[in-house]
Order: sequence, then structure tokens, then C-alpha cells
Amino acid sequence: MPPMREPTYLILTALASGPRYGYAIIQDVGELSGGRTSLLPGTLYTALDRLAAEGLVELDREETVDGRLRRYYRLTPGGVTALEAETARMRRLTTAAETRLRTLRPQTA
Repeated sequence: MPPMREPTYLILTALASGPRYGYAIIQDVGELSGGRTSLLPGTLYTALDRLAAEGLVELDREETVDGRLRRYYRLTPGGVTALEAETARMRRLTTAAETRLRTLRPQTA
């Protein structure tokens, strides 16, 4: 499986804590990324449609709030597996980088 793009990883991570609707996902992605990733609604829903087609997320429920429809999405078991695999991949890369960076630091006696 190819590496995930950061927005995809963040969307799946946001959904890992339970079903969320669009605006809540957008807010959570912003918080998780420290403000570096800001999703527009159109971008989010395009990504959710793609992730649903890939079997990684699914519609949890719909409800009407203040006359507007909210669609809640959740991770599928395949989405959990994909998120775990990508997290492990990134952890291996981080470990490799940390190991190499330690060689650059002066050794203390």
C-alpha cells in the first residue's frame, strides 16, 4: 500500500475517536495538525467519498440540526487496519531518523 497523504491520515485519525460529522472532522484535523492542515468542506467531502469507495470509512448516520443535514462518518474495520499500518510505517521512519540524528550529536562523557 502506498503511503497516505497527510490529510487522509488526519481524517482517519479524527474518526478513530468515534463518528464525526463534516465540520467536526475539519476542526479535529486542524487541531491534530497544529493548524498546518486546513480542509475546506469540498475537499473533505471529496476525500470522504474516496475513502468510502475504498472501504475505509462509512456513513454512520444522518440527522437534521437547525434545518441542515449532518452526515456522520465512522471508520470501517479496513479503515482501522489502514490507519494502524500507516502509523506503524511512520513510526519506523521516525525511529530511523532519530537513530541517525543521534550520530550527529556530540557524545557526552
